[in-house]
Amino acid sequence: MKPKLIAVVGPTGSGKSNLAIEIATHVLSYGGRAEIINADSMQFYRGMDIGTAKLSVEERQGITHHLFDWLEITDESTAAEYQTVARPLIEELQAEGVVPILVGGSMLYVAAVLNNFEFPARDAQLRAQLEADLELVGPHELHRRLAAIDPVAAGRITPENGRRTVRALEIVTLTGQPFAAALPDEIVDWQPVLEIGTNGPREDLRARLEARVHQMWANGLLNEVERLIPLGVRNGKTSSRAIGYAQALNQIDGLMSEEEAIADTVRLTQKYARRQMSWFRRDPRINWLDYQDVQFQSKALQLVTNWLDL
Repeated sequence: MKPKLIAVVGPTGSGKSNLAIEIATHVLSYGGRAEIINADSMQFYRGMDIGTAKLSVEERQGITHHLFDWLEITDESTAAEYQTVARPLIEELQAEGVVPILVGGSMLYVAAVLNNFEFPARDAQLRAQLEADLELVGPHELHRRLAAIDPVAAGRITPENGRRTVRALEIVTLTGQPFAAALPDEIVDWQPVLEIGTNGPREDLRARLEARVHQMWANGLLNEVERLIPLGVRNGKTSSRAIGYAQALNQIDGLMSEEEAIADTVRLTQKYARRQMSWFRRDPRINWLDYQDVQFQSKALQLVTNWLDL
């Protein structure tokens, strides 16, 4: 029997990366093999380390991690492309007797792998026009345009997220169908998976995220962003809009003070965590665990033991 797939999901700052390493180590202790596949879309980028809380090589504890640093800072990241990369990698690892552990909180990217659906085709000319409109009139105007033709999709996308609004408008225009039709609510497995969700009390998570943002600035996020400017971070469709990086660029450009940049990053990170939970709660496969529970790790490892028949 081929090794089964495991996924560790949940909001940012809830301990997914460390738990994944514990799970991999647990599998190794039984004589098995396990490797981790990143599903955090901002950790794909080479050089974006501090602001994405990317584990250092030492912190990975000898466990092989895939799909870190596989994109250049100017590359666009899409869930459709990720699906074409991650799924063959998972099957390749399984064929080699390795248990793949998918880890991350990028909701659509996780769904692109775990759920059996195909992404609608793209139209380069239409996309270019929509992106030009985005630059010209801004994300809020495009969001209003989407709301007029697909209010359900508009309700699922924050007005500030111009990139997702553009994609939704592209799909609706190409297919004549609502954007939501491309992302069915009914979950159909791509293959059987054990999903473990990490979360904690809302106020505690909010406090953790605030402390984490302050620590990123203390660890040198501003210097990291300054090093990325010559590499093209300002022109990256995805990277330049990443939470923390956009604010650091504003601080460097004198558009925000450090206090304002940190406060805005905290606000958006906390908001993003709420959106992550709103998305993941729709997935009935997830076994939720409280990171404050003293048995948090043991409960997770018991789920893994049962799933893999260790």
